[in-house]
Amino acid sequence: MHTDRRKFFALTGTAFGGLLAAGCTTSGTLGSGAATRFGVLQPDPEGVLDLPPGFSYRVISRLGDTMSDGGTVPDQADGMGCFDLGNGKISLVRNHEISPGGDSGGAAGPAYDTVARSLIPLPGGTTSIVLDAATLEVEREYRSLSGTIRNCAGGITPWNSWLSCEENTSRADGRINKDHGYVFEVPADSGSPVDPMPLRAMGRFNHEAACVDPATGIVYMTEDRGDSIFYRFIPAVRGDLARGGTLQALVIDGVADTRNHDRPAMAVGQPYAGTWVSLDDVEAPEDDLRTRGAAMGAALFARGEGLWMGEGEMFFTATSGGAAREGQIFRLRPNADGPDAIDLFYESPAASEYSFGDNILVTPFGDLIVCEDQYGAVVDNHLRGITPAGEAYPFARIRLQTEPAGACFSPDGRTMFVNMYSPTMTLAITGPWPSA
Repeated sequence: MHTDRRKFFALTGTAFGGLLAAGCTTSGTLGSGAATRFGVLQPDPEGVLDLPPGFSYRVISRLGDTMSDGGTVPDQADGMGCFDLGNGKISLVRNHEISPGGDSGGAAGPAYDTVARSLIPLPGGTTSIVLDAATLEVEREYRSLSGTIRNCAGGITPWNSWLSCEENTSRADGRINKDHGYVFEVPADSGSPVDPMPLRAMGRFNHEAACVDPATGIVYMTEDRGDSIFYRFIPAVRGDLARGGTLQALVIDGVADTRNHDRPAMAVGQPYAGTWVSLDDVEAPEDDLRTRGAAMGAALFARGEGLWMGEGEMFFTATSGGAAREGQIFRLRPNADGPDAIDLFYESPAASEYSFGDNILVTPFGDLIVCEDQYGAVVDNHLRGITPAGEAYPFARIRLQTEPAGACFSPDGRTMFVNMYSPTMTLAITGPWPSA
């Protein structure tokens, strides 16, 4: 991100000043009426999403809608990316975190795996939505990846494709025919279901998210486990992940465990040197990549989840990290001439400020937007903003008993798209976004 903080505060000083004059703070109290750097959240009469003044949303896709290919929109919409297709068109590629036994929405076409002894595709995968960039009208909607399990998050690539990640490490067992726990690539302009190819050299583990450093083509990946590690994949051929490469794990100088649960190992804002160790047997039949990596010195994280590339640096969430166990955000700055730099960018002090951050987005104006993923009998999830100074604020409140997921911006920076996980709903949010 590397936002110039003087420029940032010049852009936002008026907004912060107004909030402070009104006796409000920028970090978080829950619920409608909470102050944000954009103003006080306004109750949504439709009971879906409370937003600041001047912002609005429209639903562009929802569970059960009939798609262009004759199928219906599946449930459990998770990670998502937005792409410029040219000629005034944009595309959303959207994950569906569905397990065997779930409803695929009538998925057809090539499938990676099927229910054993049948031709029925496993229900996980992706759907793609083609929109008019000016009007946001849906022109096409179709299944673009089939036959996978629990496609949770993923990431966009500089070559206009979506990396869809399986958060599941099931093995062929008579109910399913193949091993799972892989990354699959879906071109933004596929137009139809892709021929699913697991990118095996990128490792078999409980994948969560991915991002690509455009300067090097290296892919970075998170793992959703309580004792996860952080990975990078150096492709043998830049931009062609199917050609194989080297999988590595992050080692942090002086820090074996970043989770800060019982004793603080990392202080917020303090940089540490990061180096990498190469992993072998990356298809990991025993689902033990993380334990083997940790034995080689790789640092532990508390449920690595959302991951997004900014300008020369990336941010990723650890959902249950920190002394309060409410979540952390880390920043990694790759360095071609020496060790990388990693720091704990933010740690939640309490659920009232930030709770269980999952998918993350680096916005065009420099803030982070994080999708909260609380769960239980009653949840009160938000889209949380984090300023470049590491201050949390509620950008929006989800009024449904579900999590927000897949936040991403249109290429022109004028629309933020986000999913409601279940029942699936994809929203387009517009309003007075700050200038970059």
